[in-house]
Amino acid sequence: MNLLTQVLSVFLIIFLTAQQSSAEAVEPPHPGAALYEANCAGCHDQAFYKAPSRSMIGRLGPDSILRVLSEGSMKSQAAGIDVAGRRDIAEFLSRRLLSDIEAPAMPPQCDEAHSFDPDLAPVSRGWGVDLENSRFQPLAAGGLSSTNVGDLEVKWSFAYPNAFQARSQPIYGGGAIYVGSQDGTVWALDAKTGCLRWSYQAKAEVRTGIVITPWDAGDTDANPSIFFGDILANVYSVDAKTGNLRWRVKADDHRDATLTGTPSYFNERLYVSVSSLETIAAANPDYECCTFRGAVLALDATTGATIWKSHSIDKPAAPAGKTEVGTTIMAPSGAPIWSSPTIDEQRGQLYVGTGQNYSSPADGNSDSIIAFDLKSGRKNWVSQQTGRDAWNVACFVGFPGLSNANCPEENGPDTDFGSHAILVHLASDKDVVVGGQKSGDVVGVDPDTGTTLWKTRVGRGGVQGGVHFGIAAHADVVYVPINDTLFGGDEVSSKSTQPARPGVHAVNAENGDLLWSAPAANVCGETPRCETGVSQAITAIPGAVIAGFLDGRMRIYSRENGSLIWEYNFLRDFQTVSGAVARGGAFSGGGVLVADGMLYVNSGYGFNRYIPGNALVVFGLK
Repeated sequence: MNLLTQVLSVFLIIFLTAQQSSAEAVEPPHPGAALYEANCAGCHDQAFYKAPSRSMIGRLGPDSILRVLSEGSMKSQAAGIDVAGRRDIAEFLSRRLLSDIEAPAMPPQCDEAHSFDPDLAPVSRGWGVDLENSRFQPLAAGGLSSTNVGDLEVKWSFAYPNAFQARSQPIYGGGAIYVGSQDGTVWALDAKTGCLRWSYQAKAEVRTGIVITPWDAGDTDANPSIFFGDILANVYSVDAKTGNLRWRVKADDHRDATLTGTPSYFNERLYVSVSSLETIAAANPDYECCTFRGAVLALDATTGATIWKSHSIDKPAAPAGKTEVGTTIMAPSGAPIWSSPTIDEQRGQLYVGTGQNYSSPADGNSDSIIAFDLKSGRKNWVSQQTGRDAWNVACFVGFPGLSNANCPEENGPDTDFGSHAILVHLASDKDVVVGGQKSGDVVGVDPDTGTTLWKTRVGRGGVQGGVHFGIAAHADVVYVPINDTLFGGDEVSSKSTQPARPGVHAVNAENGDLLWSAPAANVCGETPRCETGVSQAITAIPGAVIAGFLDGRMRIYSRENGSLIWEYNFLRDFQTVSGAVARGGAFSGGGVLVADGMLYVNSGYGFNRYIPGNALVVFGLK
């Protein structure tokens, strides 16, 4: 190429680049941009409580975003946007056209040798392994203990499509694991290889764990069901062998009702706890806050028919005044039930923990452990641990376009029992109901009367502090995970004189004495969205306890003294059985599954400011 040709070529490149830049400059903005700014940015472009960031939402496919806007958790917020507008928002956020969506990569289909095996009976009932929700997996069923977990290695992995978090706890049975996902798909995967037996599409995200009906090993007539709930408050029964729907019912008709706690199965009944997201709706000063009240249902496991339904708050909300902008206050409200019901077969009752009230005046049912009669649903007793706790998202102020008019006069402290209760059988032949609270307290309650026997402050607590999704127990030892991260606008914990205590702690179930503490190591460094606390439910095995941290590490501690036995960093890519690449992240929600010498781990939590991921990682012994 001579000099003249080179000069002409350079001028041609400059001309074409200028033309391209000019075309880009006059290209009209995406039609979804203005709709997003007007309707969504006020929460999702801010560090707003429970609102995933724009970048996190963008990781979902446009079809998943559209489903959330049209029939999912954002349905009410998007009610004023027409169908075309919702499509525009979905395509703008995902930067992909709905017409370009392709089916996600799937694992290989299982062959006959990897089909349902009646000899491989379930090794747990659901959330808590046993009726008492201890979250302790014995060696005979789990195959793991403190003596062999050092030999764990990755066996196979799976990437959840259209997901930035993974928080549905798996269940094992028939040689398969069953697990829900963020896009609403429930997967039946071979437990040893990860091949696909079947998948089922629920109407929305499946955040609860999966429950399976038990059978005896070798029962060739076994015809089990799995049960789960979605974030629209639908409860499902699905054939565990085929994935065919057996029944679906709505647990609650409130527009913001949702299911977060894993149902409990006992004596052909399914017990379902109901929570809600109305606390977020209250951020709108024109919204009449609030009318939801927590509930427990007993369903016929065969038909889905409601046998009884009881509420945490006895009477429906009624007008209780006006806000500063003239909106009607409805109260009492709230006391949602976030966690799995615990079954007490001997006393014929179940236990649940409740969250805060949503509006003033606060009542005597929030932040409580409540006992309900198994047969009738009658409320036997209420053990309130924090009084005058009324709080909703309006109490976070300082965000553009939002008002705190709906913030109750109590203004918190928002110290839910987000964790389930555990019925602990003590060596003294007595029983105690143990619960963990976002206040940082762990409490022991008399199962016969609801009387508080002991109460121990383990963490600092706060809106994002204390105990989140699950404690565990083995014999007389209760393992308590503490989060204790700060969140913008959380004045209670930010002004607390108590130090933060993120990590895992062991408490004597007999008297509440602190046995040992394993503080979280701060390994975050420059890692974005990294926090040090424990939000995920933890799981006990013989001689040890397993905890997933918000920093993306899973750690196993000794029961004896809290010393570290095993650690694995999930902040990496995993090659998966489908061929897609999965990414690990923070841990929250449902905990690990221990079954038949394997450890099944969900990794990724994209809400608020935490590290997203979409990985199911399966470990086995070397």
